[in-house]
Amino acid sequence: MRSTRVFLIVAILATLTLFNFLAALQGYNSSLKEAEKLFDNQLLDTTKLISNLRPNKDKNSLTHLDDMAYQIWRHNELLGASNNVQDKPITDLHPGFGYANFNGYRWRTLVYFDAIQDRWIITAERTDLRFSLAENVIIKAVLPILLGIPLIGFLIWFIVSQGLKPLKDLSDQLKNKQVHDLSPIELPDPQKELEHVIYSINSLITRLGTALEREKRFTADAAHELRTPISALKVQLHNLKNDPTSGEETFLQLQSGVERMQHLVEQLLSLYRSIPSEFSNNFTPINLYQLAQEVIAEQHLSFEQKHQSLELAGTESLINGDLFSLQTLIQNLLSNANKYTPNNGSIKVSVSNQPAQLGDTPKVYLKIEDSGIGIDPTDYHKVYERFQRLNKKDVAATPGCGLGLTIVSHIVELHGGSIHISPSSFSSGTTFTVLFNGLNK
Repeated sequence: MRSTRVFLIVAILATLTLFNFLAALQGYNSSLKEAEKLFDNQLLDTTKLISNLRPNKDKNSLTHLDDMAYQIWRHNELLGASNNVQDKPITDLHPGFGYANFNGYRWRTLVYFDAIQDRWIITAERTDLRFSLAENVIIKAVLPILLGIPLIGFLIWFIVSQGLKPLKDLSDQLKNKQVHDLSPIELPDPQKELEHVIYSINSLITRLGTALEREKRFTADAAHELRTPISALKVQLHNLKNDPTSGEETFLQLQSGVERMQHLVEQLLSLYRSIPSEFSNNFTPINLYQLAQEVIAEQHLSFEQKHQSLELAGTESLINGDLFSLQTLIQNLLSNANKYTPNNGSIKVSVSNQPAQLGDTPKVYLKIEDSGIGIDPTDYHKVYERFQRLNKKDVAATPGCGLGLTIVSHIVELHGGSIHISPSSFSSGTTFTVLFNGLNK
């Protein structure tokens, strides 16, 4: 399992170690060059000092200095030398610095011509001792940096751990959440980068809560409302079993109960389908006037059975929407008008356009009004509640489950529209007006 903390610590520590190594290497090389200059200057000073010595052919001068050697020459004659050199020149008599090998060591040499005394001075210094001394000085300077790497590693571990602590707190909150706990995640004073993560998680929790609530409501609504028709069917079956002579009447009641249950299931499924969050992805241009014609043609038998007059007025009007849900919307509004309008009553459907104003979009109105029993204005806000049927005295006689207008409200909301209730233009009844955003032709 990969650890972000371990990755950050290792990556930062490796970067610092590499940087320190390169810096130490560069410093080592630079220090060697500077030390070489210092030693050369010291060798030059020593050579000038030796040039003032009185020559000694017995080679007994500077015998205590094993790391140094010198010779004094004049016209190919050795005037003096240290006791650790031979009688021949250490190097060619050409002024300047160079290198020579003798006595099993490599030496840094300097040839110096003393014009006043007309003689050559050759000095030499062991390079191994030079490098040893320089390395000791450099290592003492670099060693604290190298020894500090473990301390730096500990500091990095501490800083990274503190920086990742809010992430650990977030992880602990998520891990300790109970199955049904869908409350938002809260961290005191979260870091700016973590705010986006918390916001995304809380948005996901909100959507998950909405989905779970929708599932719970769907299950509860279905279980609650299906009990009534199922109980009625069981009663009718019991009556049919105990009293075979009442077969036709009981059969009709059974048929009515089955139809009611079928209607309820269709309405519940329609309500459930009308809530998905990505509903608008399936929108297509739809002629609302033509769609109203098609729905009326499908339902005309229901109006003929009650001898109701049904009128469609208006013009072709385009909106962007989902065909299935808009069919359901018109069907439910017409079914509602059909149920609560008495025999020989009137129902009018109209579709109209409102031209676009400057900088605005055109509007499309769908209006369905009836001459039915009407709704008390104080109850307008209740009609969209689930299983709400306001005309209690007609509930038994009027089929339905109280979900039609709830579904209508959801569909309107998903299309970004609005719905309004008002008295109809008839002597009694109700008008439902739905407002949509139209499309330019």
